[in-house]
Amino acid sequence: MVHGRMFRVSAMLATILSVGIAQGSGMTEAVPGEFLVKVKKTSELNTKKTMSLFGATEVRLVSQPQNIYLIKKNILERPEFAMRSLQADSNFEIVEPNYIYRANLMPNDPKLTDLWGLSNFAQKGGKAGVDVGAEKAWDIQTGSRDVVVAVIDTGMDYTHPDLAANAWVNMAELNGVAGVDDDGNGYVDDIHGYDFANNDADPMDDHGHGTHCSGTIGAKGNDGKGIVGVSWDVRIMAIKFLTAEGSGTLENAIKSIDYATAMGAHIQSNSWGGGAFTQLLKEAIERARDKNVLFVAAAGNETNDNDANPSYPASYDLPNIVSVAALDNAGKLAYFSNYGRTSVHVAAPGVDITSSVPKKIKAEGYDTWSGTSMAAPHVSGIAALLKANDSHAGYKEIKSKIIDSARSLGTLRNKVASNGIANAYYALSGEVPPLDMEDPYNWTTTAASAESAHPYKNNAAESFVVTVPGAKQVSIYFERFETERGYDVVEFVDSTGKVVGKWSGNHNGEFAPTVNGDTVTINLKSDGNVNGFGFIVTKAAFK
Repeated sequence: MVHGRMFRVSAMLATILSVGIAQGSGMTEAVPGEFLVKVKKTSELNTKKTMSLFGATEVRLVSQPQNIYLIKKNILERPEFAMRSLQADSNFEIVEPNYIYRANLMPNDPKLTDLWGLSNFAQKGGKAGVDVGAEKAWDIQTGSRDVVVAVIDTGMDYTHPDLAANAWVNMAELNGVAGVDDDGNGYVDDIHGYDFANNDADPMDDHGHGTHCSGTIGAKGNDGKGIVGVSWDVRIMAIKFLTAEGSGTLENAIKSIDYATAMGAHIQSNSWGGGAFTQLLKEAIERARDKNVLFVAAAGNETNDNDANPSYPASYDLPNIVSVAALDNAGKLAYFSNYGRTSVHVAAPGVDITSSVPKKIKAEGYDTWSGTSMAAPHVSGIAALLKANDSHAGYKEIKSKIIDSARSLGTLRNKVASNGIANAYYALSGEVPPLDMEDPYNWTTTAASAESAHPYKNNAAESFVVTVPGAKQVSIYFERFETERGYDVVEFVDSTGKVVGKWSGNHNGEFAPTVNGDTVTINLKSDGNVNGFGFIVTKAAFK
């Protein structure tokens, strides 16, 4: 069951300041004002002279054998200038900031092992490693409270133990006068966001969906409680336009997007959809684009090809939208998920996802749901990490990194534009993701031939055999494949008679399901009505 479905409609400061730019901007963190220098063997360091020359407040020996010293300068001096002045001294062989190192991070949240989407070691079956790469990503970046993600949904339980610390707060309203629009934004007492469904300032979640999405994005990490989000530290702006029944209006959707844009959200997470194309909704997302906002949208749960039948808002052709499909823990596209070779950008975990819910929904405060609604927040969380790592990054840079760094999976080829699952580690590190060696596109190929009549006959029951002698696995490639969707079917059968897959509809330019052994039998079965072009096989991949 797709439960969580995509709905329609001081002293401390002195130890953490950075040299140059802080870690949160993608640079390495260092103790402010402190540099290590290696003095050349032909030189000697005169402490008093050095302190006078460089305006240092302290010089101390680090390693006498290596002739290394620490020079401490005024923390108010610009780090790049301080570094440059030291590097200009001919007595110094090496000059480096006093970098800060931390233990490799893994949070202590007790339900971490339930979160296969973040770290999949086959704890719930499936395939180890099919996840968003959160563990390795957290060694690079765990998030920043300077990043604001608006969750436009059923609201959020901002008192939830795993979310309260990361709930966005409108400080002008919090510190203002009750009943007064203190920040002049047109909304009174909107401390945590706004409830457009009920036209009041309390976006408390009365359904659970928005709280579940929020937990995946940014449940507080390493706090010893419950779960952890993709981004441990972030501010989540709660915006409610979906009612307790899970529905909302175009009017309130537009108001919600405009509110999030006006209040400075960097990322908007949207696990809702349905309805026809609307220019007004598109223009609201364009206004967000004009403020450099990334709009993450769930692709939908209708097993629909969004290229052929658009699903909005995910299918608006706008550069700031990232459309997200759902996959299961074995790396397969979820049975319910929409897809699209060009219109859906990446896939993310969306089956049996554990996250936070209001305790009035589930006493424990956590529940396990499925849907593209659950997939989109994983990508919103990755976007938050990227923004934390580079505060200057806008939607173009963030979207590009998410798509370009997706880890390809043969099961997703031609289903999403990236052919892969979003991965936080590769997005942050810039490393090239490995090839999926289970993907026939990465195998050796040989010429092969099998071809139906064009069009094929009504009530057909035909078989075609392709053999690659000596192969352990075979996948045949269809240059063209067009049958009446849902009625005329092609089966792929191995040498033991096992049906390993069935196709219907359009699969032009695709490899068929892999068959063990060196022989695959293609069975074409049609009904007595509409018939299509049929198919043409031109090659086979094997290993």
